[in-house]
Amino acid sequence: MSITSTTYPDKSNSGIRFARGEELQFFAALRTRVDAYFKDNNISRKGNTTMVVKTIVLMSAYILPFVAMVVFSPPFWACLLLWLLMGMGLAGIGMSVMHDANHGAYTHGEASNRWLGYSLVLLGGATENWKYQHNILHHTYTNVSGMDEDIDPKVVLRFSPHAKHHEPHRYQWYTAFIFYSILSLYWVVAKDYVQFKRYKRSGLNKNEIGANRAWFARVTLIKVIYMAVMFLLPTLVAGIPFYQVLIGWLIMHMVAGIILSVVFQLAHVVEETHFPIPDTEGNMENTWAVHQLRTTMNFSRKNKFLTWYLGGLNYQVEHHLFTGICHVHYPAISEIVKETATEYGIPYLEKETLWEALVSHVRLLKTLGSPSVEEIMG
Repeated sequence: MSITSTTYPDKSNSGIRFARGEELQFFAALRTRVDAYFKDNNISRKGNTTMVVKTIVLMSAYILPFVAMVVFSPPFWACLLLWLLMGMGLAGIGMSVMHDANHGAYTHGEASNRWLGYSLVLLGGATENWKYQHNILHHTYTNVSGMDEDIDPKVVLRFSPHAKHHEPHRYQWYTAFIFYSILSLYWVVAKDYVQFKRYKRSGLNKNEIGANRAWFARVTLIKVIYMAVMFLLPTLVAGIPFYQVLIGWLIMHMVAGIILSVVFQLAHVVEETHFPIPDTEGNMENTWAVHQLRTTMNFSRKNKFLTWYLGGLNYQVEHHLFTGICHVHYPAISEIVKETATEYGIPYLEKETLWEALVSHVRLLKTLGSPSVEEIMG
């Protein structure tokens, strides 16, 4: 069946209901087994010393190169390498520190999670909007067109067979990475304001006028301070020419943007994942937990370095099922999840390597670039 477009309920009151039935037994059994793992081993679900050390390393990879530029005024080629390192550190902070903290998974303390979550300002973003988009829409309605903004249609990119086709989509399988590189740049400049208007209109943002005005002023001030620090310190203190700072800053964000975009896309926009939609009454085919397994894929589970740097986002199946558990525990509980899914006859999607997942993503982009896509993914 050829898919062109679909009409969906408003995000403020989606009307979407996940199935309830025998599949619920799977998630009940899984939660019991995961709970037993933490209890039997007498360990916390939250972060540990490994997480703290990682945070220090990633923060240092972002902050220390900038300090080195301001203090030592190195030559342009060395500055570019430092900006590159900052981009990698920035992406690492987003995937490991900010992500866990804004899910409440870093520590048991609400205040400490909130403050660690503010590391998102290093990306130039606002935590409130991120939680609306990621915690609520993406994690509830994963890969559901019209609800999950991560696969929202764009004129230049098409991530779902249910999205309207535009001519530029024919070329997205090789142009996509150019647009991925501007992710964090867009975040700094415009994304928060666009989302602010959208979530207010949709009803997700239920704050009073005064609270929203305060938010708007605070976020704008943060962005102004961020831009001042990034550009004024290197130019006025270190005497680095403005154009060199601008080039380096753009490189930093392009590196971070590509890493962040690709990692998140490999979890959901690949050939093996499904893109289910509700029926005319808003009913989904599967229970919420099974829906997560059908729309999410792991990759490189055995690669310890990638697991460390990506903040466990190569274990997206476990993350979607247990968002409140710190990612340092994903390798251990993944075996429980896989065994339980197999026992209940539910597919556990994964690729052995990053390369295999990347190839699958590019192939799907090419498939979705066609103006007529058969609904072969659910």
